[in-house]
Amino acid sequence: MSIQVFLIKTAIKLTPTFLITITANFLLRGIAKLTFFEFDLDRRTLNVSTRLLGEEEDITLEVEGFGVTAQGNERFFVIRSARSNKLWLTNLLAHVTHKSWPISKIPQIAPYIGTISELLETK
Repeated sequence: MSIQVFLIKTAIKLTPTFLITITANFLLRGIAKLTFFEFDLDRRTLNVSTRLLGEEEDITLEVEGFGVTAQGNERFFVIRSARSNKLWLTNLLAHVTHKSWPISKIPQIAPYIGTISELLETK
């Protein structure tokens, strides 16, 4: 593991959840409110709960097993499992899980794609 990836992982682990929640709620004001956020890069899990403005029930999202794989010179993003408490969202997520999604060659992220790949490398 490179020192750069180690520092990024450490920064992610040390970022307080309340800071992420406050920032997200500032950006989503008038649209939704983030009520729960949990991200574990080592276990490759993301759990989010949000309430859309005017709705009575939160929408929860659980994502597991995400990462980046390399095949030759191309890199692909993969999500192993994703589900929600809303049936329509779970059905929608079923269309994007267990597939390899190519990561486009965007000039702005080209210098960082190696670091991103190392950070999110599937095991």
